[in-house]
Amino acid sequence: MISFFLCLIALVAGYFTYGKLVDSTFGPDDRETPAVRINDGVDYVVMPQWKLFLVQLLNIAGLGPIFGALQGALWGPVVFLWITCGTIFAGGVHDYFSGMLSERNNGGSISEVTGNYLGGAMKNVMRVFSVVLLIMVGTVFAKGPASLIVKMIDPAGTGTGLLANGSFWLAIILLYYFIATFISIDAIIGRIYPIFGICLIAMAVGVIFGIMTNPAYTIPEIWTNFYNMHPKGTPIWSFMFITVACGAISGFHSTQSPLMARCLKSEKQGHFVFYGAMVGEGIIALVWAAAGCAIYEKTGGLSTGLQESLAGGQSAAVYDVCIKTMGSVGVALAMLGVIACPITSGDTAFRSARLTIADWAGLDMKNWKTRLALTIPVLGAGAIISQLDYTIVWRYFSWTNQTLAMIVLWAASMYLFREKKNYWITAVPATFMSAVSATYFILAPECLGGFVNQKTAEGATIYNTMVAYPIGIIVAILFLGLFLKATKKPAKA
Repeated sequence: MISFFLCLIALVAGYFTYGKLVDSTFGPDDRETPAVRINDGVDYVVMPQWKLFLVQLLNIAGLGPIFGALQGALWGPVVFLWITCGTIFAGGVHDYFSGMLSERNNGGSISEVTGNYLGGAMKNVMRVFSVVLLIMVGTVFAKGPASLIVKMIDPAGTGTGLLANGSFWLAIILLYYFIATFISIDAIIGRIYPIFGICLIAMAVGVIFGIMTNPAYTIPEIWTNFYNMHPKGTPIWSFMFITVACGAISGFHSTQSPLMARCLKSEKQGHFVFYGAMVGEGIIALVWAAAGCAIYEKTGGLSTGLQESLAGGQSAAVYDVCIKTMGSVGVALAMLGVIACPITSGDTAFRSARLTIADWAGLDMKNWKTRLALTIPVLGAGAIISQLDYTIVWRYFSWTNQTLAMIVLWAASMYLFREKKNYWITAVPATFMSAVSATYFILAPECLGGFVNQKTAEGATIYNTMVAYPIGIIVAILFLGLFLKATKKPAKA
């Protein structure tokens, strides 16, 4: 339990130390923000700082720091190090710059921001990539909760009655998404998100309190379990870094930060809203990772108990943790978590998709007819995709999510270079994530793993790390070299 508290203290200290360093490197000033200058009453709306923080937290969190952290706990308490260091030196930096660079570019979507610093070709790639990714995220976060609601109402699976029909609840959720995507950001999102944000925090507090007060549960120490505890022997590098995305660094966050960048009253709120929300998410992820490590039994030093729980589905595992740590109170919080939280990430995903297309086409979102003309096809695409079997395609999300984070960090590095500021603060995590993304792409079954890995007679995967690790390092060095070469060009002019 000592390692858990040391990591917790490090996260809080990181906000006040490294977070301030990041903030001072960027250099917020007293210029008029887009929320004040544009203020269209729809997407550009001034909101109080406390509300900005809670909305940002729920935008970037949802179930990410819960599901990802529980999956990450399969590797054992070593995951605490990635959550802590990843949040402080990578995730917080990524979220801060994605929000503040959007703010400096009139609240532009992340595709427009990256294009401004990495060129027109990257802008077009990011436009298409972002819209497809956001619609996919929104669709998944509609279909998942719909299925869970049906499971609650009809546990026997009889399928009788309208309320036991998944399509009915999917339609209801998509209708809510339509309304939340279309109307002003402070009409629904600004009102109910802070409540759900508080509930997400309360859920984490309840879990850790339940662990600490139950003598049957002990959070293992990092130094006595510093090895790979994954039952399948899945390598820590780079699978753990990809799996624990939202709890350490996630490219999806960069699509959400512009929403709050359009609502800042002052640039000086950025440290608390963007970096602070990421630290908050890191703390939530740390708690859930600790739960995964503490509650379930180990067999032969491997996380077999947690693996068995996760085999029943991530939502079932969340429910199980809440019951074991909080009892009947945990049931209500668990249902809120696995149903409400993904819905609150889904509606902002569709909203971000609308804004990305609007920025792409240069459309004014103050006009309700224009807004409606974009909202209908965006939600229509989500409704169509929800009827397709996209399970295999969605498996690519893990890789594309972290690759997006890598691109945003390189864009931030180029911005800092142009501003003659310390670009290493973003270039180092960008290089690291380049290695992570490249290595995962080589090893993952949904990518090139089927070609480079082998199988044992029992069907277990033998990962070809001898090939993947060097390639990942070479790719990272190549990207860093290209960036450094780009920084020399202006000097020669």
